[in-house]
Amino acid sequence: MTHRGMLDHDAIAELIRHRGAMCLLARLERWDAERIVCIATNQRDPQHPLRTRSGLMAPCAIEYAAQAMALHGALLAQAAGASASPGFLASARGVQLHVLRLDELQGELRIEATRQAGDANQILYTFAVSHGELPIVDGRAAVVLNTPIASS
Repeated sequence: MTHRGMLDHDAIAELIRHRGAMCLLARLERWDAERIVCIATNQRDPQHPLRTRSGLMAPCAIEYAAQAMALHGALLAQAAGASASPGFLASARGVQLHVLRLDELQGELRIEATRQAGDANQILYTFAVSHGELPIVDGRAAVVLNTPIASS
């Protein structure tokens, strides 16, 4: 079943571990058990937290996709009456960059992530970020769950 309930930036920020400007997603378009589609509109913001002196480079689209994956996990857990498992992006593979910079694109970015496989310890996704009909970045990502990160 596809859920079309819209969530805005603030509602998304409540579900994922990013706050303020670091929550990159503007809204949720739709999701189901396997897939999520989100929209972002902040790529031209001169105060974007991932922007460098060179601009907002295309590899930053991987973070947009990772946030969509985190939102997907939170929504799945919420639908099951549970809390989302903490996780982090362990790897991005087969990434293809189709543009150099995101900040040159006007309008909306569409972020889609599709769950390929997973268990209680890890989830594998494919992802695609696009601008209208133009592909921006696509690839695969592994998310590791319930693994504490060592601190020094």
